[in-house]
Amino acid sequence: MAGSRQDNYIICEDLFKIYKVADLEVVALRGLDLRVKKGEMMAIVGASGSGKTTLLNILGGLDSPTAGNVVVGKSNLLKITAADLVRYRREDVGFVWQQAGRNLVPYLTAAQNVELPLILLGWSQKDRKEQAEEMLEAVGLSHRKQHLPDRLSGGEQQRVAIAVALANNPPLLLADEPTGELDSHSAADVLDVFQSLNHAYGITVVIVTHDISVTHKVQRVVTIRDGRTSLESLRSNGPATTLHDPQHTYDEFTVLDGAGRLQIPREYMDKLKLKGRVKVTLEKDHLSIWPEKGSPGYIEK
Repeated sequence: MAGSRQDNYIICEDLFKIYKVADLEVVALRGLDLRVKKGEMMAIVGASGSGKTTLLNILGGLDSPTAGNVVVGKSNLLKITAADLVRYRREDVGFVWQQAGRNLVPYLTAAQNVELPLILLGWSQKDRKEQAEEMLEAVGLSHRKQHLPDRLSGGEQQRVAIAVALANNPPLLLADEPTGELDSHSAADVLDVFQSLNHAYGITVVIVTHDISVTHKVQRVVTIRDGRTSLESLRSNGPATTLHDPQHTYDEFTVLDGAGRLQIPREYMDKLKLKGRVKVTLEKDHLSIWPEKGSPGYIEK
C-alpha cells in the first residue's frame, strides 16, 4: 500500500460494510485498507465469505459502504450523490461477471452486444460500429462479430463480455470470478485478453477470483481474510508472459493497516500456538512477537 494518494486510482481506508439480516448484523468488511495504482492489473483472493465480492460491489458503485473512506478516481463513493453514482456506473467502470448470462443479451450478436451500452450513452451509429469493431478486434473475436452468444464457446462469451465492459472506454474494469466456469485453456485465453488490454489501453483491472492461475498474470495479489487485507504478494520481476513462467517469483508481505493492525498468517499462529495476548517488543531493526508467559507456545529463555 505504498505510494502517495496521487499515485493511486483506488483508495480504501478503514472500510466497513455491515449487513442487517433479520435481527442480526453481519460484518462483511471490517476496517479494510487497499490502494490500487492507476493502470495496475491486480487480483483479490480469499475464502468464501472473506469480503472480496462485497469490496468489488462497493468499488463498482453497486453497494455502499457503512463507514470508512473509498475513493475511485475523483469519486468519493461514501459521499457521492445518486445522480453522480449513476454517471459513475455508466462512464467510469466496466463489469465482467462469472455467469455469461449476466454479461450478454442472448438475442443480440456479439457486435450488437458491444454497441448496446453505446446506444444508451447516445453514441452515433457510425461511432458505435467503429468502436464495436475495435473492441472485438482487441479481444480477438472480430471474425465472430455476427454470432449470437449461444453460438460462442464459454471462453468466447467472456471475451465478448470484456469488450462490452470496455465499450465506452471506462478507466476501471472489475471482474468477479471471470474464469470460474471455464476450462483451463479458455481461462488462459481470457486472462491473456485482460493482460493485453491492460497494456494497450492502460486501464486499471481488479479481478476477484479463486483461480490461482490468475496470479501468474497480474502484478500484485491481495489476500482478504475476515474482511481485512491480510497479505500482499508482489511480482518481483515484472508480469509473466506465459501462464506458468518459472522465471517470475513473488515477494509476500503481511499488510500493516493505518491503525497499526496486521494479520499473522494462520500457519505461524498454529506453529507458535499464538492465541489471545502476545508480547510485542521493539528490537534494533525489527519487531518480535512472543506468546504470553505461561501460554502453550511459550518457551522459557
